Amino acid sequence: MTRWHCSQRTQAGGQEVGERLAQCQDQSSRHAAELRDFKNKMLPLLEVAEKEREALRTEADTISGRVDRLEREVDYLETQNPALPCVEVEEKVSGGPGTKGKGRRNEKYDMMTDCGYTISQVRSMKILKRFGGPAGLWTKDPMGPTEKIYVLDGTQNDTAFVFPRLRDFTLAMAARKASRVRVPFPWVGTGQLVYGGFLYYARRPPGGPGGGGELENTLQLIKFHLANRTVVDSSVFPAEGLIPPYGLTADTYIDLAADEEGLWAIYATREDDRHLCLAKLDPQTLDTEQQWDTPCPRENAEAAFVICGTLYVVYNTRPASRARIQCSFDASGTLTPERAALPYFPRRYGAHSSLRYNPRERQLYAWDDGYQIVYKLEMRKKEEEI
Repeated sequence: MTRWHCSQRTQAGGQEVGERLAQCQDQSSRHAAELRDFKNKMLPLLEVAEKEREALRTEADTISGRVDRLEREVDYLETQNPALPCVEVEEKVSGGPGTKGKGRRNEKYDMMTDCGYTISQVRSMKILKRFGGPAGLWTKDPMGPTEKIYVLDGTQNDTAFVFPRLRDFTLAMAARKASRVRVPFPWVGTGQLVYGGFLYYARRPPGGPGGGGELENTLQLIKFHLANRTVVDSSVFPAEGLIPPYGLTADTYIDLAADEEGLWAIYATREDDRHLCLAKLDPQTLDTEQQWDTPCPRENAEAAFVICGTLYVVYNTRPASRARIQCSFDASGTLTPERAALPYFPRRYGAHSSLRYNPRERQLYAWDDGYQIVYKLEMRKKEEEI
């Protein structure tokens, strides 16, 4: 009797498993059929989408080509219609702002090197990344043996980022690769400079611009040793009534620059509040060696730099559009205004808060509304005609 009951249960279990397997096979067959039907329906749609994508790609290429041609035509028209000279009518009569300067030497600069180049055009632009706020500075040390990148974010800060090389700076998580250098006094504006292993910057002393007191319109230059992290020298900049030299960059009062000749300072004072001034500094002592009143207007200026003893001032509009070098001043007197090129910069995001020239690489490091940009420059001899 027991064997008969076991046999019955075994047969019932086998039938149940068989029914479930049959159900699974039916479901699999049904799903496979539905998948084939879905695939057959989607294939024509995918073919249509692919054709539409190709059509859009072709249209985009066509539009891009038209835009490129239009930009080339605009560039051609701009070169055929140069900007107005930056010398004003009353300056031509009076002899220029150089005759107004009280205590300024305005003598021709004697070149220490055989550097005789000027800008021919801004050859190319490369956008590296976006790092930090809308205003700041990034640069290399043109005198240093390393490839370190220095980033100074903001117009009032006391901490600089130092990256081992450019590649580390361009990484997505760049800040993790950077070391931090803290200076004892916050800098003012975006006029800082890394030169020969030192960070040169302007600080607002107690009673400096905006602070009241007898130092209301003065700034102190600081020479900071980047390796030792100590202040090795400081000096009050010998100009009274300092005002921002760039009409479009209100936070910068002294813009420090380096070229083949050494260290320079770009500034402006209330004595002539319409034009920029230029000074040659001794990088060892921070002494001012020479000063010049330039014919370059402050109005609509956004940044400047020096190459081979020549100051180049970049102008823009508000809101920002396409920047252009509209005024140059050669301290040595070699480059005349008639021979100076006035190139446009390529289109970009906004306005330059800083421009740093690297004489070793012959390119500019620019900070443009939080984007870090490299401009490659094409040079020619100062004596050559445009």
